[in-house]
Amino acid sequence: MTSAALDIGDPARSPAVQVVRVSEHAAATRVSGALAPLSALEQERAAAFVRQADRDRYVVAHLALRRELGALLRLDPAEVRLTRADCPVCGGPHGRPTVPGDPVHFSLSHAGDVVMMAFAAVPVGVDVEEYPRVASARETMSALHPREQAELAAVEDAEALPAVFARCWTRKEAYLKGTGSGLGEDLSVTYVSALDEPAPVPGWQLTDLPAPSGYAAAWALRQPTAHEVREA
Repeated sequence: MTSAALDIGDPARSPAVQVVRVSEHAAATRVSGALAPLSALEQERAAAFVRQADRDRYVVAHLALRRELGALLRLDPAEVRLTRADCPVCGGPHGRPTVPGDPVHFSLSHAGDVVMMAFAAVPVGVDVEEYPRVASARETMSALHPREQAELAAVEDAEALPAVFARCWTRKEAYLKGTGSGLGEDLSVTYVSALDEPAPVPGWQLTDLPAPSGYAAAWALRQPTAHEVREA
């Protein structure tokens, strides 16, 4: 099975993105047998959550991911094997999530009541975040790229800051998830911009996504190399 057989669109333009609301699916995850598609490790992690809301978010997200991957790979959701690529920062086995052989690349993010998934023929990252409190945005922005810090500091309306901060943060998280480095890369290194449009990042396309009220979202897609284009 190869990625050419998957309905994931043109990898040079955009990934396939799915959005799921936790509140619409949580009740169905509590019936007998609902967790059967999850691996033993996933079920163990689900059981470890103290708060029901956290458990619901995790379970809904992972069941949805397995359902979508199963459809793309023509497998039963329970048969989908999930593993980790090597971390590009330290080489450890805790990089981006993958399926063996990378017949499809994917990314999963969830926050509050929203789950987002992205699927592509090349590495992809997606992130969704709830707007933070003003104090949290001001505290965290100091970790970002100096230009991003300046752009956020220039936001005069305090009520607008959470949305602008979340826009910048989701772009950066999506990129770092796409590369697989995650927070292993210092947040101040790569400039993604807090302005209306994402900044160009070499080798990647960053795009803001429509999101429910109170949320921001973005995806990052690695651009195919000339060799990959010729082989397509």
